[in-house]
Amino acid sequence: MRDTAIVAFAETKIVEKGDLDVWELGAEVMETLLLRTGIEKSEIDGLILSSSMTGAGNAFWSQATAEFLGLELNFCQTVDIGGSSPNGALARGVAAIEAGLCETVFLLYADTQSSERNNQRPHSFNLEFVAPQGLMGPPGAFGFISRRYEHEFGLDFKSLAKLAVTQRDHAVLNDNACEKLRVPISIDDYMNSRMISDPIRLLDCVMVCDGASGLLLMSKKRAKEKGLSKIVTLAGYGERTNYMATELLFDPTKSGHAVAAERAFKQSGLTPKDIHSFQPYDDFIIANMLQMEAIGFCKRGQGCGYINETNFHFDGDLPFQTGGGQISAGQTGLAGGGVNLVEAVRQLFGEGGKRQVKKSETALVTGIGGIGYGRNWTTSTVVILEREG
Repeated sequence: MRDTAIVAFAETKIVEKGDLDVWELGAEVMETLLLRTGIEKSEIDGLILSSSMTGAGNAFWSQATAEFLGLELNFCQTVDIGGSSPNGALARGVAAIEAGLCETVFLLYADTQSSERNNQRPHSFNLEFVAPQGLMGPPGAFGFISRRYEHEFGLDFKSLAKLAVTQRDHAVLNDNACEKLRVPISIDDYMNSRMISDPIRLLDCVMVCDGASGLLLMSKKRAKEKGLSKIVTLAGYGERTNYMATELLFDPTKSGHAVAAERAFKQSGLTPKDIHSFQPYDDFIIANMLQMEAIGFCKRGQGCGYINETNFHFDGDLPFQTGGGQISAGQTGLAGGGVNLVEAVRQLFGEGGKRQVKKSETALVTGIGGIGYGRNWTTSTVVILEREG
């Protein structure tokens, strides 16, 4: 995978409710990528989209988007593994280039779920076994997971508050973050925020927003020919769907990130100690801690202690959610709009501005896709990125 490079990133302003449609946002991202690299639109011959609420149920979503953007392609696809889709799109884009299916791939993560969210038909188990019992939506599911973790290991909510405060501090420094969220919070603010689904509080949760981001991929050889000097490669990738599917009595505090991380670290030759920034998928604060444990930053059940002992600010021990993450920058789509992935690339390019990390040679990004019945998320992805040169 190291023969293919990320050569540019782009991101729109995240807004609570926008007045641009999803294709206008996509065009803005594409234009920025073309200006950054100096390539012509006609050179883009691959398009990969992440799943979005705006295009939910549209069997021709990638083709329709290509038509609106005026792209003639050799390869197009929509990746439909929920919040794991941006990472999955990156891996599939690299694979497509290295298989010779296309040469220049535009990864587009765009959604207007706040202003024009489409209805989806939910999984059958939601209608039959979950909603009738009163477990309403993701906050209920993560409240269930949180209570189970608390039962097994104990749960220090002030540790989770520390993560929430850190993310918000970084969002304040992020000009692209939703303005409503660019307000500092304290541990007391977190602890006193209203209960949504006990013990999930308001400041545990993401806020649905509109926005878009994207990446441009090509071979390292082609990037060199184009005079593009800033290059980031996919050093390791792991993906696991329906983790431990055959286990009837399943521990919902476990996820496929343990397997995905092992694969990614093995491919990259790195370990958790080699990671310079951590940008996990964060629909709820506790998801950050569960992933820290599964990936190997700390042992299972020791997440709270690890959080208390670690400085997660951009200039600290393990820079974490340096753009604010979805929770404090805004969730731009069902798939997270690539917020965390693009922030990792920005840091590796050395373009983090006021929040630029001190060491920026590696970054780890995760994805969470779907919530299964009586268990943790459905798809887990782990991406390890490296800066070249």
